[in-house]
Amino acid sequence: MIETHAHIYSEDYNEDRETMLERAWNAGISQIWMPNCDHATIEPMMALADQYPDQCLPMIGLHPCYVKEDFEKELAVVEQWLSKRKFIAIGEIGMDLFWDKTYRTQQEEAFLYQCKLAVKHNIWIDIHSRDAFQETVALIEKLAEPALTGIFHCFTGSLADAEKAIELGFKLGIGGVATFKNGGLDKVIPYVDLKHLVLETDSPYLAPVPYRGKRNEVSYIEIVAQRIGDLKQISKEEVIVATTENALAMLSV
Repeated sequence: MIETHAHIYSEDYNEDRETMLERAWNAGISQIWMPNCDHATIEPMMALADQYPDQCLPMIGLHPCYVKEDFEKELAVVEQWLSKRKFIAIGEIGMDLFWDKTYRTQQEEAFLYQCKLAVKHNIWIDIHSRDAFQETVALIEKLAEPALTGIFHCFTGSLADAEKAIELGFKLGIGGVATFKNGGLDKVIPYVDLKHLVLETDSPYLAPVPYRGKRNEVSYIEIVAQRIGDLKQISKEEVIVATTENALAMLSV
């Protein structure tokens, strides 16, 4: 299995990171893709990328919740790192209008700028979109860049939203929300072709049932695969094979 989105550098794992990762490898996870947040998360993320170069693959980007008045300085750091080494994606980037709308204009500017960086460096984008799906789509359409592709991380939208994301050339990152009673994905996943889905946990956040409310970890991704299989009435193994192929295809974008 490939974990397409986990913050394993988080301080939440400072006490047991190695054993948490051991559980992940034992669960059959071959790669963990790590999204960045801002300049402060780069060092711990890169330490893991250096320690596990074939298993822990880094992205670089400015998370919308970390966009402030000085966002240009953060973007300059992103560009510096892109000039130094290879990253699998620009991420996580996007729009978040759930917590705070103060820097909405700056979020839009930062997102568009980073989308252009992705095209320039021939890599995909990992999108964070919370209470901002339509706004994010509008920006992608405004950019009108055919080469732009990626993943809508932690997808929780409607079937119409899913179809729009797919039409734009993006995959849907499915995580623990799929297991929530009122998560809404039971009305989406059965109708979306498996070729458009990838697995994620967003660890340490959004743990699936029966761990909801507790610290999430990468090994729980198997629960997500099982839930997708149940909703689509296929085996967990079938889900794992397809989503792994889908994820690997992103690496050759």
